[in-house]
Amino acid sequence: MGNLTRSAVLGLDAFEGDPLELRPFATEDDLQTVIRAVYKQVLGNAHLMDSERLANGESMLRNGDITVRGFVRMVAQSSLYQSRFFQGSSPYRFIELNCKHLLGRAPLDQAEISEHVSLYNQQGYEAEIDSYIDSDEYLQNFGENVVPYPRSIRSQLGIKNVGFNRMFSLLRGSATSDSGKPAQLITAVAGNISPKVKAPAVGNGAGYGNTGKRYQIAVSTCAAAARLNKYSKLNYQVSYEQLSEQVQSIHKSGGKILSITELN
Repeated sequence: MGNLTRSAVLGLDAFEGDPLELRPFATEDDLQTVIRAVYKQVLGNAHLMDSERLANGESMLRNGDITVRGFVRMVAQSSLYQSRFFQGSSPYRFIELNCKHLLGRAPLDQAEISEHVSLYNQQGYEAEIDSYIDSDEYLQNFGENVVPYPRSIRSQLGIKNVGFNRMFSLLRGSATSDSGKPAQLITAVAGNISPKVKAPAVGNGAGYGNTGKRYQIAVSTCAAAARLNKYSKLNYQVSYEQLSEQVQSIHKSGGKILSITELN
């Protein structure tokens, strides 16, 4: 495999949201695992024919001429990405998916959407894509050799709790792809509200991979509840199936979700 900066790939036995990183001394199998993960993440779980693969980009990654970040950029700048997510999509949907595919999260707010619309209109498609991949956020979370992944389904600094629900609205499971769908978060982002958490789509008898997990929800209670219960903070441990109902219950009682953390 030439002069490739290779890696033992991380997280192969974990669910699909775990990171994969290309480190020194990767095997060809490791490289192919990373390449497949990039295609799946950046192309929104779309089926990819062999003729659509970026053979030149894969070769450059194998030879160490580009990093994983460079390969992500090539896929996102490709005519394949444009045809699936730009041409025929609304600007809102295009930006919504760029956030999901390249930063692993949903749009933060309406101001971010407006900023990217303005950037695209003034500087064009390539500048819009580069703005994600060259951002401090991308580098801090993925660096040069980690494949982007849906990081906001976990508690992370810089991502509001509402981002958890929004990202699950965009993650519809291994049986679906992002192609040909309208924007999912127009109302939620414009109104600064949280969409309901819905179970991912199921295909071939299997869910997205997180349905068997448990989560801990850290909650700050409202002032009245804190006085009655003598607690200002509470922790709930729930299954995935109970997650949506518990989140809604917390919101209705006036509690504030501090974090949602995966337990297993």
